[in-house]
Amino acid sequence: MISPEGNRLQEVKGRKILVVGLGRSGIAAALFLRRRGAQVTVSDARSAEALSQEIPSLLEEGIAVEAGGHGLLTFRRQDLIVVSPGVPLDTPELTQVRAFGLPVIGELELAARYLQGRILAITGSNGKTTTTALCGEIFKAADFNVRVGGNIGIPVISLVEGSAADSWSVLEVSSFQLESIESFHPHIAMILNLTPDHLDRHGSFANYVAAKERIFLNQTAEDFLVLNGDDPAAQQAAARAKAAVFWFSRSKLLRRGAFVSHGMVVYRPSETASPLPVLPVADIPLKGEHNVENVLAAVCAACIAGVPVEAVAGAVRAFRGVEHRLERVATIRGVAYFNDSKATNVDAAIKAMQAFPTKIHLILGGKDKDSDYSQLHPLLKERVKAVYTIGSAAAKIERQIAGAASVVRAETLENAVKLAAGAASAGDVVLLAPACSSFDQFENYEHRGRVFKELVAALEKADAWQNA
Repeated sequence: MISPEGNRLQEVKGRKILVVGLGRSGIAAALFLRRRGAQVTVSDARSAEALSQEIPSLLEEGIAVEAGGHGLLTFRRQDLIVVSPGVPLDTPELTQVRAFGLPVIGELELAARYLQGRILAITGSNGKTTTTALCGEIFKAADFNVRVGGNIGIPVISLVEGSAADSWSVLEVSSFQLESIESFHPHIAMILNLTPDHLDRHGSFANYVAAKERIFLNQTAEDFLVLNGDDPAAQQAAARAKAAVFWFSRSKLLRRGAFVSHGMVVYRPSETASPLPVLPVADIPLKGEHNVENVLAAVCAACIAGVPVEAVAGAVRAFRGVEHRLERVATIRGVAYFNDSKATNVDAAIKAMQAFPTKIHLILGGKDKDSDYSQLHPLLKERVKAVYTIGSAAAKIERQIAGAASVVRAETLENAVKLAAGAASAGDVVLLAPACSSFDQFENYEHRGRVFKELVAALEKADAWQNA
């Protein structure tokens, strides 16, 4: 049970706490703890030069900084260690201090100990950010006291201030974040889908699924778990759930949950109730069948939370998606350019291709996550004119998709855009759906998506000059 606020502050005041990893969540956690009286040290493997923008503000707050590697003595001298999501829990330093009994938690767990109100937590291999953002918009449309954060880009710890007994925290949570939870307890938990991802970190699909299922670790019979009725791996989670299980499905009529019936999105609150019409599927503004699933999931969660159907429908109709998710960038000489930089795994790339019938110029590549790109074969043969490979995974991708489509080694995103633009004709689509992480050539997928949009904007400007 969470102690009163005064007691929680005493839990960290004066304690020596190490924050490992200086990403967004790591910095936010360090500042949060320091401002509550903890003696905070931060440790990052990157050099002081690489962290030159972050270090001054941390030092000004009285936070000690260790850069360029992790010192075991630094780890052992702490009362608590808070780990950023990007730091594997099996690093040698963390393994050793856990053996000594030193508590190690993540930023999500730290925030969970302070957040007030109820939590809607959303995980899955794909669609998390879109569904999280949509749920936030639906709750706002119903005048709920709601804040949105997590893996969507806003550290959960930053939501603590301003949370209240009547508030909702709508959180996108990753497998990396869920690995280190202890008391994190969402009132509504959601698993959108489960396909192989991050196997370079988790080691196996079974381990990855186990990490995702930790989202309902602390739920009780008073809580709710929303699962994808069309996803075999997600379905299996129902057998391990303590909460009431609700479903969403594009293809099945459900006893309770959100589904499609006669072209309508409907919600059935119980096995004995009649389905409530929400809105026609045709009114969903987002492109792709996978986004119908995302809408169904959001509808189900919102209805469970008590949002009126009218508010749900209005928010869905008004929602235009989020940046870097099948985002239309421009149409130049009849060629449409789409940015799906968030397609960081094979399944996401498949869903992106499924949104277009044919004539795709596909940009693939980046940092491999131990993925199997041969799964792309059917859609490559059916819909893709050419593939342009970039990044460190290019050679592996080319081996695994050989014979499925014409392949051009572009090396960089800039070259890929130029080559695709030169080859595409009116009616074609140039699609960035890399099926890889971005960390070989970019800071993150957002950086990759912004660069793609800048490159397309430059093409558009050049075309305007030529036609002036």
